[in-house]
Amino acid sequence: MVVEQVPEDWQRALAVVAHPDDLEYGAASAIARWTGQGKTVVYCLVTSGEAGIDSLAPDECARLRQEDERRSAEVVGVQEVEFLTHPDGLVEPSIELRRDLAASIRRHRPDVLIGINFRDRWPAGFNHVDHRVVGTALIDAARDAGNRWLFPGAGGDPWSGTRFAVFAGSPEVTHAVDVTDTIDAGVASLRAHQSYLDALPEGTVGKDPEPFLRGMAEESGPLLGVAAAVGFELVPL
Repeated sequence: MVVEQVPEDWQRALAVVAHPDDLEYGAASAIARWTGQGKTVVYCLVTSGEAGIDSLAPDECARLRQEDERRSAEVVGVQEVEFLTHPDGLVEPSIELRRDLAASIRRHRPDVLIGINFRDRWPAGFNHVDHRVVGTALIDAARDAGNRWLFPGAGGDPWSGTRFAVFAGSPEVTHAVDVTDTIDAGVASLRAHQSYLDALPEGTVGKDPEPFLRGMAEESGPLLGVAAAVGFELVPL
């Protein structure tokens, strides 16, 4: 299968995911390419990942994972990270979520949205409920953000300038990004989530970022005829 290159004739993106480390399992390598081109990317985390480490109480876990996410973002050239503090593992497909995401879109006025797989399954298993809920709500919120009669006053003036959303890790890949020159930054960005990686059991897939991320990127490289790539599902908005 050969797919198209993700369009790169844009300047601002907002990356929205459920948890700290979601972007780092692939998408961050593409984000490093885009910031290297002079584009601005902002991160919006719906939760703080506070339920993600069994050995840490939620308050302490949230603090550590927010710190890790900010360090990770810096590695790939992202300077602004915001947290919406919805409850980890309990994200609901609610009007409140759509309002918060629409407000973020209005604040940052992105040309492009970046997310991760919102489909029911990953290639190897069922997808996490937070991922499914956030991805679907993000598409809805992109429409909401442009309607002045929805959530008036939330985030600022209406914004209808978002052209498309791309979702990494989707089983329905339509596009890809050449990350041959930025896979090292992607690996380093995942390594910055040391609190989470240290808590993973030995043998967990992805605990060692280097072979995991590089292997996935090299497997996807033929999509574009390059050494390493990240696949995305592109959704026009």
